[in-house]
Amino acid sequence: MLRRLSLNLLALVGAGLGSTLAAQRPATDTSLLTVDRIFGSPEFRGGTLGALAWLSDGTGYSTLEPALGGKPGKDIVRYDAETGLKTILVPAARLVPPGDSTPLEIEEYTWSPDGRRLLIFTNSQQVWRTNTRGDYWVLDLAGWTLKKLGGKAPAATLMFAKFSPDGGRVGWVRYGEYNIYVEGIAGGTITQLTHDGSRTTINGTFDWVYEEELGLQDGWRWNPDGQSVAYWQLDASGVRDFLLYNVTDSLYAYTIPVQYPKAGQTNSASRVGVVSAAGGSTRWISIPGDPRNNYIARMEWVPARDGSKELVIQHINRLQDTLHVMIANAQTGEVRTVITETDSAWIQQFDELRFVNGGKDILWESERGGWTQLYLFPRDGGTPRPLTSGTFDVLGVQRVDTTGKWVYYTASPDNPTQRYLYRISYDKRAPAQRITPAGEPGFHFYNLSPTGPYAVHVYSRFGVPPTTTLVGMPDNHLIRALVDNAALKTKVAGLRLGTTELRQVDIGNGIKLNAWFIKPPNFDSTSKYPVLFYVYGGPGSQTVTDAWGGQNYLWYQMLAQRGYIVASVDNRGTGARGRAWRKLIYRQMGVVETQDQAAAARAVGRFSYVDSTRIGIWGWSYGGFMTLNTLTQAPDVYRMGIAVAPVTHWKYYDTIYTERYNGLPQDNAAGYDKGSPLTYAKNLKGRLLIVHGSGDDNVHFQNTEAMVNALVAANRPFSLMVYPNRTHSISGGTTRQHLFTLLTKFVEENLPATTRGATGAALP
Repeated sequence: MLRRLSLNLLALVGAGLGSTLAAQRPATDTSLLTVDRIFGSPEFRGGTLGALAWLSDGTGYSTLEPALGGKPGKDIVRYDAETGLKTILVPAARLVPPGDSTPLEIEEYTWSPDGRRLLIFTNSQQVWRTNTRGDYWVLDLAGWTLKKLGGKAPAATLMFAKFSPDGGRVGWVRYGEYNIYVEGIAGGTITQLTHDGSRTTINGTFDWVYEEELGLQDGWRWNPDGQSVAYWQLDASGVRDFLLYNVTDSLYAYTIPVQYPKAGQTNSASRVGVVSAAGGSTRWISIPGDPRNNYIARMEWVPARDGSKELVIQHINRLQDTLHVMIANAQTGEVRTVITETDSAWIQQFDELRFVNGGKDILWESERGGWTQLYLFPRDGGTPRPLTSGTFDVLGVQRVDTTGKWVYYTASPDNPTQRYLYRISYDKRAPAQRITPAGEPGFHFYNLSPTGPYAVHVYSRFGVPPTTTLVGMPDNHLIRALVDNAALKTKVAGLRLGTTELRQVDIGNGIKLNAWFIKPPNFDSTSKYPVLFYVYGGPGSQTVTDAWGGQNYLWYQMLAQRGYIVASVDNRGTGARGRAWRKLIYRQMGVVETQDQAAAARAVGRFSYVDSTRIGIWGWSYGGFMTLNTLTQAPDVYRMGIAVAPVTHWKYYDTIYTERYNGLPQDNAAGYDKGSPLTYAKNLKGRLLIVHGSGDDNVHFQNTEAMVNALVAANRPFSLMVYPNRTHSISGGTTRQHLFTLLTKFVEENLPATTRGATGAALP
């Protein structure tokens, strides 16, 4: 046993990972997939529309295209929505800074409200999860003058720059200093609005956990009249640093501190203030409660043509079981609550809150009836009116048309694995209208124009690459194709593909779990096949959707070609099936989900064509946590498993996410332990591979080290692969190619496919 472990470790970290079964097959057979083709080449990359931005009048959109004539840089072009007529708005040659010879590399761009100026983001660098700091330039289209913002600020230190409503100024946050500034475009005058910023006093942006779990990055807002600014301030002085340890990028190791509040520990204190855009003192909003034990999850100005005097704030307590929607007077700081949501489990913010009917009503989303539905709440009090109803979840608001008084939303009343667009009037009491044609089952995404008559429509199915079209609203009529992905579809069609199936797995007691299956191309119902499950299983998530699966789908098809059935199952606690289904896991993360996954594996193991002694499972992040739990809580079910970047005990994860679903560890120690694979490490029987990036700032490598210690203490064998300094995504360069070669080799060696693969050759 110990000798085998040593050999496994040597094999996994060795340079010869490419010597898999795939490498032994004829390279000329293009119907067969390999890891190198999927992850190491552009062969199966689909087309994308790029950085499309609807123009304010809704009649057209702009996007980036390579400069004409093979010249360097990209042009910004306008397309007329109806006719497709192309006009170059900004040629790349106009984006060459003074004294330079090459155009700016545009990463993001924004038009001023009057369309006369362009704000360009370039030279970006990563802050937390994404690249949110960089350089900003303003291009004045009248004289084609190009100006860099920030004065003498060091390169790549501006964040979240935005035009003022009149287009004459730009505000921004300075990274590292964490203060907010306003800069006049014509005169170049820079006005500093906040003066107390530091690493622990954060103005206009957020710490790690606010960004990761509340989706907040840009922390300041112009008033509609441009005369004042509202902003968040975080006091992170009580938040402990978690030290990431870098041992490879220099001769001597060094640490990288990340402000990271772990479950039950001290959070940043948050508050909202309003300051004049000309500078001066800040008026702080008087939000009740301890700012370290409450969250300001959303903040916006209440719409007003002549400049708003009010803010709307979504305020959530630390346990996240109570949410207050508050209206704040920006001049006095006083607040009043207009909506209160409570739940015995958890509540989350609503991103699409809107004031409608002249500001008299608030569009709100609630689970109070057992399903996520839309309501109108009278701003001044009274009984809320349901807009949508039924035994299905509203899965997102796409647009609120305040002229026609329509709400466009995504739902799938009959099949939660799919997505369709609907609209409903908030003025007239009438049934909802389905926009997506009935004859197109699958996954539909829409980007509606600001004035409503057009939408970019992206449509795919499981195993079918997406098609992007421009459609007219509200009847969804086709105007023209934008990206048809014909080349990718031809490539995929030329592969020897296994059959796919979306169905349900009955695990007893009336519980049926949504699932997909991919069977080998030469499937023989009289044979016995191994099954590899892919799992995520986290709160509100879905792996089982009728949508194109990208590179991972192709990898699963590659395994099917080699004699495997690949499957995925959505356990209870996942999304789109109502409140009771979602919130059954409260205060016991890892318990019900594990039971459901194991029950599904047992049920599939009883299929006549499945070998129940050859069942494996793999997952990433929450899926890695689930993989470890299934292997240790149901050790007789699984022959092998791969856990990538796993959480191993929720005490190691952050406050907002963990406490939302599991409560405070001080109040729920038993629940934390009951759902942790550390508790069950001694039960491990199957072959286990753990993979982690040592630079993971999200799920810290600490999790894997704790699991290693638990397995060593129990004298259980396992394999381990560490990717130095890789983040939670374990990517960059050839990393993904290397990773999936590693995963493939582990599957083939520890979950043998004794049936015949797509070539007819016997597999080991």
